[in-house]
Amino acid sequence: MVKLRSSAYAWLLLLVSMPVLAGRSGEPVQPIQPPKEINLALADLGKKLYFDPRLSRSGFISCNSCHNLSMGGTDNLKTSIGDHWAQGPINAPTVLNSSLNIAQFWDGRAKDLKAQAGGPIANPGEMAFTHPLAVSTLETIPGYVREFALAFGDDTIDIDRVTSALAEFEKTLVTPDAPFDRWLLGDDAAVSDMALNGYRLFKESGCVGCHNGAALGGTSFQKMGVVEPYVTQNPSLGVAGLTGADADRFRFKVPTLRNIELTYPYFHDGEAQTLTEAVDVMGRLQLGRRFTAAENQSIVAFLKTLTGAQPAFILPQLPPSVDATPRPEPFQR
Repeated sequence: MVKLRSSAYAWLLLLVSMPVLAGRSGEPVQPIQPPKEINLALADLGKKLYFDPRLSRSGFISCNSCHNLSMGGTDNLKTSIGDHWAQGPINAPTVLNSSLNIAQFWDGRAKDLKAQAGGPIANPGEMAFTHPLAVSTLETIPGYVREFALAFGDDTIDIDRVTSALAEFEKTLVTPDAPFDRWLLGDDAAVSDMALNGYRLFKESGCVGCHNGAALGGTSFQKMGVVEPYVTQNPSLGVAGLTGADADRFRFKVPTLRNIELTYPYFHDGEAQTLTEAVDVMGRLQLGRRFTAAENQSIVAFLKTLTGAQPAFILPQLPPSVDATPRPEPFQR
């Protein structure tokens, strides 16, 4: 058995040791549960890879650049910044609780976290590397060779193992113990009367039809602009970009509402800068409901109770490059 540093995964060990509790009977929302069956050696390797900019062509961009774990698992930009300051096509979804998603990316083109993990590395507008080059770079770093041997039993490094490790780490990025979770588990004093009124409006207005379950989203694809059309300059077509079907135009994966106060701006195009604006737009376009200022304020109060305990761990010490490791050329086109 691989023995890890006791402090490296104190956060994860705390989560795993938490009791599994049931939510209030009949509620369409359930508490976040701790991750199960985590391979700690693999997750520890994945944590290093997540923070390592050497998986990018510039040697400057890591997974954490767009999915910053100090900022709710996103970058708080309308669209992300990629290689050579390239403007990304879509708002970066949070990585927190992403293991609860039915699929990954706004259009669901990756079936799981492992399938998603390899995409940004080879995307010319994001990390702008290739899988073979990323692997060959890791192969020159003795520390990584040892890490892969510890995690997999031999020192072979390939993109399948890289993405497996990244996915295992991302599975640990859950955020339990939100005030609303505590209310679901029976703590009547965990949320305010205003927030509870917001939750009542959230259910009665129909928001819960799409935003339900433990993640309050992430489990279905819905059209943006049901009652009124959504007007945007963003070129993303949603699922239609994959299927070519007009019926899939502007169908996007429903985003999670967990930690929503941290993951601004909102929507696939990042056009809603505040929760107040997002609630107003979604009420009108999706539900045909114009919330009053007081109703909007109550719903926002409820949404803020969904901020859970954020991942906390010691930042990884990355294995150093050696003479044989290719040096990044961030200014080369």
